This record gives sequence, structure tokens and C-alpha cells, in this order.
Amino acid sequence: MTVAKSSSKHPSTAGTSGAGTSEAAPGTPTGTPTGRPTPSSSGHGTSARVTESPLADTDGAIRTLLILGASGDLTGRLLLPGVARLIAAGRASGISLVGAGSDDWTAGQWTDRVSTTFAEAAPAAKSGGKAALAATQKGTSYHTLDVTAPGELAKLLATLRAPIAVYFALPPAVSQRACEVLTAAELPPGTRLVMEKPFGSGEASARALNHTLAGLVPEDHIHRVDHFLGKSTVFNILGLRFANRLLEPLWNSSHIAKVEIVFDEALTLENRARYYDRAGALRDMIQSHLLQVMAIMAMEAPATLHERDVRDGIAAVLRASSISDDFTASTRRARYTTGNLGARKVPDYVAEDGVDPANNTETLAEVEVRIQNWRWAGVPFILRSGKSLGKAQKEVVITYRPVPHLPTGFKGVDRPTRLHLGLGPDVLKLDLDVNGPGDLFTLDRVFLETDLASDELLPYGEVLDGVLNGDPLLSVRGDTAEQCWRIVEPTLKAWRENKVPLQDYPAGSSGPADWETSKSSGKR
Repeated sequence: MTVAKSSSKHPSTAGTSGAGTSEAAPGTPTGTPTGRPTPSSSGHGTSARVTESPLADTDGAIRTLLILGASGDLTGRLLLPGVARLIAAGRASGISLVGAGSDDWTAGQWTDRVSTTFAEAAPAAKSGGKAALAATQKGTSYHTLDVTAPGELAKLLATLRAPIAVYFALPPAVSQRACEVLTAAELPPGTRLVMEKPFGSGEASARALNHTLAGLVPEDHIHRVDHFLGKSTVFNILGLRFANRLLEPLWNSSHIAKVEIVFDEALTLENRARYYDRAGALRDMIQSHLLQVMAIMAMEAPATLHERDVRDGIAAVLRASSISDDFTASTRRARYTTGNLGARKVPDYVAEDGVDPANNTETLAEVEVRIQNWRWAGVPFILRSGKSLGKAQKEVVITYRPVPHLPTGFKGVDRPTRLHLGLGPDVLKLDLDVNGPGDLFTLDRVFLETDLASDELLPYGEVLDGVLNGDPLLSVRGDTAEQCWRIVEPTLKAWRENKVPLQDYPAGSSGPADWETSKSSGKR
């Protein structure tokens, strides 16, 4: 276990080790005459080149995971547990783990953080997993450095075994500055750059960061992390849609009335006020995550499960998507007030530590997205996410149109058929009307439910699995990162100008009582 310190410090620009967010994104990748990006495409037609390193392996597999912001909350709470489970499962044997940050940590502090996390993963380790955890832990090291100081990060990279995955568990502005002071010549061969969300603070900043990254490595070596989209979730959606002839012919505006993508959390800020109060629910969840889920639900069938085919399909949906500029009808926002989450007393949001009331930050957001293409014209996609709600609800709900005619003689309520796809746990539920029991003329509701496949890894483990294996399928492509910002930026502007009222809802409730999604919470 070693600790190294850089000789250069720039206090005014020093990279913090705080929990993650990230920045930016480019235009549609250039590539072959068919429009598909080539494997070396950077997203801007520039193929970055790296120098050879005497420490590089030649098989292309990632040998070193370098975490920038290693002393931060994101690393301790999510990233290290994901790494530990990945190693314990035997899917990252031989990986070297290196931490770096601006905090002046000792060897013991980093060792304690790693060993505590690895110990929690060890009981479930597969054959060889415990030994792999011990080996990685023994060889880990921490380096104190300012990642925004020219030459400092490059100096560290030159000492590590390549290929290297550099994980920017840093605030967006720090990540961007760190990339700006790097050059392609300073990166060992095969380097992969892993960027945390939010990727930029808007479409322009996303494009600027994409331009910077394109000068460093090819687009398929850039991993913009969306841990919300685990591999099991993505493949469950694709398998459900494209492996079942019963469903796919009905997956269009002729048969579907609306699609709701809901991520309601029974959590408060959980020590994230510094980030969340500047982001809000729309940026934090809808822009970063739910639009990606929407695109997978709405995309056309890919020819293969190769990342280019799947991500091209996602991009096509997002390019066709927008929110109506009648913002009072197409968007809603609210903020929680004092209430109870079970036995826990929750204060007003504006009374939470680290919150600035002047920011008018929403803790519950809802937007209605329209996809202007042949398949989905006229179908509202309602995306909703919020905190401090009485019931955690994380699912996609597809509501089908009513039957054109119910035979006269049936009694009871003819409710719409609904298909539910859980987003953790991954479950599938179908709501149907059937006869009986008892009176065969009376319609009754039944629910068919099954568990879907899930991965043993944590979400961050699934993301890192793709990084270490060179598969960007679960990563957000540069052009789609820009599109997500394009879709929400007019709404953000309207909210800043107070064109949409900021409503209140008691913590522990289902949201503002006059919202349709609040009325149907738990009843979908």
C-alpha cells in the first residue's frame, strides 16, 4: 500500500473529491457511409491517438482502474461497492485499483475505505473471488494530486499499468478542467475515460466537453455513466419487446394510450444538498436517466445487440422528442414541505441543511414528452421523479387504449389493460379484466406477475463490467447526451422565469393532490 503526493498545488482550481456528477456531449458520431459510427469515431470526426507505454499490455483488457475523487461520497457509497462485487464475482481478476484526489489522505485512510467495502463483498464471493479481493486490496494505492494542474494527472498515468480506465468521480467543472489540461499524447494506449452524470450543465457545455474528450480518445473509449441503466434492465426491455410477437404488434399509437415512466423515492436529500439544490429533480433524474429509459422503450428493433445498433436506435428516438412549449400544460414541478416518512419527521425542503431557498429547486418534476414519428405520434410519454414521497414507485406503465366495443351484457368496470415493467426490482406485471369469479357477467381485475432476470452485480458493477471489457453499450453516447439537454432546456428556462408555478406537497404524501399521477400513485 503506497501513498504518493504531487509537488504542485493550485488551490484556486484544485479538484475536489466530492461526490459525482459530470459534464458535456457531441454531435452525432461520424462514420461509415451507412451513418454508423466507426469503432474509432470520436463523435467529431477526430481520431485521438495515444503514445505507447512500456507498462502497457497488448490484449486490450483494462489493467488499472484509477478513481479520481477517491475520497468522495460517490466513491465510498456506490463506486467501491460496485468494484468489490465485480471482483468477488470473478469478473475483474487481476485489476489494479488506484485512488487519487485533492484530499491529503494517508495510506491508512484509503486502506480502511477499501478494506471495509471489500470485506462486505467477501462472504458472497465465488471461487477465487476472495483471493482476488485480497490481491487487489493489497496492491491498492492512493495519490494526492490536483487533477486540474497541467501535467500532474499525466505524471501519475505514466506510472500505472496500461490500459487504464480513468473514472472521474468529480464535480462536472472539475472533470472538464482535468480533461482540458490533458493531451492525447499523455494518455497510455487503450485508455478509457469514464464520466459521471450530469454530463454538462446544458447542451452547449455538453458539446464543449464532448469536443474536449474527442481530442483525447475515440468515442467508443468514452463511458458516460448511467448507472440507472443496468444491463439487466436494458436487456429485459429489449427481450420483452422484440422476442414476443404478442407484444410488438401492439407497441404503437394505434393501441397504446400513454406511457408513464415513474421514479418516486421515499428518500430525502440524504446528505446530497450541495449537489441536489443546484440540480433539482428534472436535471438529476429525468434529463440524466428517464429519457434514456423512454428511448429504449420507444426505439425501433435493432438488427443486433451490438452497442452501435442499440445506441443508434436510442439516438433516433431522442432526436424526434420534445416537450410542448405550453409549459403550464406539459410540465409540473413541486417541492416537499414538512411531513413524515414512516416514523421519520421530515422538515421543509427549504429548512434542510445546505439548501438555498432562493434557488427555487423542485424536488418533484413531471414532463410530458412527445415523440414525433410514425410509431408514437399522439402518445404522451409522462416522465415523473421526486423525493420524500410516501411510496417508492419505480416502474414503466404502458396503458393500452380501451376496446372499441364491450359486448352489451357485461357488468362491472372495463378498466384499461396495463403492462408494468419494474425498474428495481425488475418485475413484469400485466393487469387484465376477466370474468368472475362467481358471476360470469361481471368483469373482475386480475394481475399476472413474474420476476425478470437480474444481475448479481450492483448497478455500478454492471457499468464497470462494460468499461473493463470495452463494451460501451450501457454508456450514454455523446450525441444522445446533447439531445437529452436539448429536450429539457426550454423547460428549465421556463421554470427559471417562473412561468410554471412551484407547488408544495407534504413529505410522505403522493405529491400535489391535483396531479393525475399523484391521484393514481399506487393504483396504476
